[in-house]
Amino acid sequence: MEEIEKKGYVHPEALVTTEWVAEHLNDEDIRIVESDEDVLLYDIGHVPNAVKVDWVEDLNDPITRDYLDPEHFAQLMQEKGISPETTVVFYGDKNNWWATYALWVFRLFGHDNVKVMDGGRIKWEAEGRPMTQEVPSFQRTEYPVPARDDEKIRAFKDDVMKHLEKQGPLVDVRSPGEYSGELLHMPDYPQEGALRGGHIPGAASVPWARAVREDGTFKSADELREIYEGEAGLNEDDDVVAYCRIGERSSHTWFVLSYLLGYGNVRNYDGSWTEWGNAVRAPIER
Repeated sequence: MEEIEKKGYVHPEALVTTEWVAEHLNDEDIRIVESDEDVLLYDIGHVPNAVKVDWVEDLNDPITRDYLDPEHFAQLMQEKGISPETTVVFYGDKNNWWATYALWVFRLFGHDNVKVMDGGRIKWEAEGRPMTQEVPSFQRTEYPVPARDDEKIRAFKDDVMKHLEKQGPLVDVRSPGEYSGELLHMPDYPQEGALRGGHIPGAASVPWARAVREDGTFKSADELREIYEGEAGLNEDDDVVAYCRIGERSSHTWFVLSYLLGYGNVRNYDGSWTEWGNAVRAPIER
C-alpha cells in the first residue's frame, strides 16, 4: 500500500493495490466486486472470490430511466453476501471505468465502506495473478432496506440548469470529438443517443481517462491537480458537476475529484448528454 500512500491523495484509503487484494481474497468482511463494460469478461475469468455486479441488469431499473430502488438494492446486497459493515472493493475493465460507476451507485444508498483496486483488471492480468471461472457462493446476509439519497452526489437536469445560472463549474469528461459536437457518441461506437452534438455552455473539457496511467493506475495527486486545477481551473472548494453521455465516465471523474483530490462537493449528472442533447431548449455550445 506504500505505493498508493506516496501518490499524495487526500483519501488514500479509497484505493488498494492488486497485492493487497491478493492478500485479502478470503477475508469474510471484504467482498470483491467486478463490474465491467464488457459484461461477459467475468465469465471468461475473474479474481478469485469476486462477485459480479452487472451495471445494466443489477444497478438499473428495468422500466424507469433510473437506478434500482432501495428494496432491490438490499436484495442485491443479500445475494452477494454483502452486509452494511462489509468493505466492498471494486475493480473492472477499461481503467476501472465501470467499477467507479458501481461504487457511485453504492454510495447513493449510503454504503460508504468502498474502495477501488488501483489498476483494475488489466493490472491484475498483467501481473499474472490467478483468475478463475468459478462463481463463489456466500451465505446470504442481512441488509436492511436503506434510504437512497440522490441529493449529495447526483445532479438532475434542473440542478444543472440552476448550476448554469450561477455559473458553477462543469466538467465534460467525454472525448474531444463529442465535446466539439463532431461526434454524438464515443469514438469507435455507433453514433447514436442524441439529436444534437456539442457541450453544456461553459463546461471544461477533461477526458476522463487522462486521470490514469498506461498501466491503468491513477496518476498522482500532483499530476491530477495539474489537469483539473492547472488546466481546467477547478478549485477544491468548488461546487462541481461532471457529466459524459450516460453518467458512467463522469462517475470515474467524480471518484477522482471526491476521493483522490478531496473535493467536498462534486455531483455526477448521470442524465448527461443523452438527456441534455435531446432536451427541448437546453442550451448548448459547439
